[in-house]
Amino acid sequence: MSNDDSFFREVDEELRSERMRNFWSRYGKIVIAVAVGIVVLTASYRGYDYYKQSQAETAGDAFMAAVALSNQNRYEEAIKALEKIVETGPQSYAALARMRMASEFAGKGDIAGAVASYDKIAQNSSADQTYRDIANLRAGLLLVDTGTPQDVEKRVSELAKAGHPFRHSAREALGLAYWKVRDLKEAAKYFNLISEDQDAPNSMRGRANLMLDLIAGKGGPARNTGT
Repeated sequence: MSNDDSFFREVDEELRSERMRNFWSRYGKIVIAVAVGIVVLTASYRGYDYYKQSQAETAGDAFMAAVALSNQNRYEEAIKALEKIVETGPQSYAALARMRMASEFAGKGDIAGAVASYDKIAQNSSADQTYRDIANLRAGLLLVDTGTPQDVEKRVSELAKAGHPFRHSAREALGLAYWKVRDLKEAAKYFNLISEDQDAPNSMRGRANLMLDLIAGKGGPARNTGT
């Protein structure tokens, strides 16, 4: 039996060897091509990953350098540095740079330029919604002093709705905008919304109550009536 077993094993090994030669003859080039493709794809992915990381690090350094210029009140230089990030940096840093650019315009007293920059961010449908909401809110806050209540409404009315995370600041901006033009009824409406919202920060509710007292003293609606 042992000789027979040895014979059959040899035959089996020969058959396997023959099948392997036939397989390699028929599919060897394909196997090699697939293996090479995997290596190339892996190398490409690693290279792209390294490139993106390097690009992000470069943009991050450039962004911090622009902030440093701003802290030195060198606004024009900071804006130029940020513009370069917008043009060449990865999307995440480009969005941050756009937001910072708007702040730089405001920092040097160019409120119209700042609002225009924020509006551009807010109208960019490809930008993250949080960035767009922040841009609208900041533009609205700037326009409290320099624009009309309608200008502020245009930017923050959606943010002021119940449940929105920025509703307290948006309502305060609207209340102040209407207070500025002495529309006491509309101003009271927004300050009452803040006063009655238990989720509003205590400091903001305190300011809202103070404004409601001022409004009542001017002959406007009393606190918590909204009428």
